[in-house]
Amino acid sequence: MKAPLASMTGFARAERAFGAHRLRVEIKSVNGRGLDIRMRLAPGLDALDMPLRQILGKALQRGSVSVNVMLDRTGVSGGLRLDPLALDGVMAALAALADRLPAVPPRPEAILAIPGVLVADDGADLDEAELAEVVLEAAAAATDMLVAARRQEGAAIATLLRGHFDRIEALTACARAHPSRSRAAIGEKLRDQLAALAADIALPPERLAQEALLLATRADIEEEIGRLDAHVAAGRALLDGGGAVGRRLDFLAQEFNREANTLCSKANAVELTAIGLDLKAAIDQLREQVQNIE
Repeated sequence: MKAPLASMTGFARAERAFGAHRLRVEIKSVNGRGLDIRMRLAPGLDALDMPLRQILGKALQRGSVSVNVMLDRTGVSGGLRLDPLALDGVMAALAALADRLPAVPPRPEAILAIPGVLVADDGADLDEAELAEVVLEAAAAATDMLVAARRQEGAAIATLLRGHFDRIEALTACARAHPSRSRAAIGEKLRDQLAALAADIALPPERLAQEALLLATRADIEEEIGRLDAHVAAGRALLDGGGAVGRRLDFLAQEFNREANTLCSKANAVELTAIGLDLKAAIDQLREQVQNIE
């Protein structure tokens, strides 16, 4: 089964409850030359960087992707707690001090005010293995949603691209049928040019024949028209095949532009030049959309 055409832009979010915490995974992707993944992980989740990259790498081929994994506390179980080790250290220090000089025992609130004795319950006691499993499951779900969003936009872009191919094909047909390409029109143009050349420079008949052949060759756009038709067929085939065809479509757009430039330079009538310029405008619109394709 062929893979659908996909855009490189999209956004997805997956949320999961984890005890008194809420986990949120957000993934955003925009256009990129390759696959560039940037991670922002909640404290304590750094070990999941590579597994998360592997999940995304299997699903995406191109795009600049930003991943944000957040762990927010909810519920009533949060608050403050005593750190037993810190409290033991403080009490041992007070006992040692009492042996050396007389002192009034400190009040409990003074002991609690010592840094490190009373700490925020920040979830340090979370089951790391279980949390990792939840994070990866949420990331996989968010990735699936991102892929679906990118494919949905890719389908819309494919419709636009087909319209651009139709426009290029129609303009190519106009160039092919233009009266300036008829043998009579080319012959008249050649006679005028040769007459002007002969009036300025005395050339032998054989040289005039060579110049006539050169002028006729420069005015012939049959090869450019044939290649434009071939490129349209190749572009439609890429769209029909689906998958990650963005790079090939971009290369094809460059080839389209090259043929349109040559057609304009060879045009022997103002109307044919105008068709060439319309072709260039249609090709620019095509290439702008192609930049969004994976």
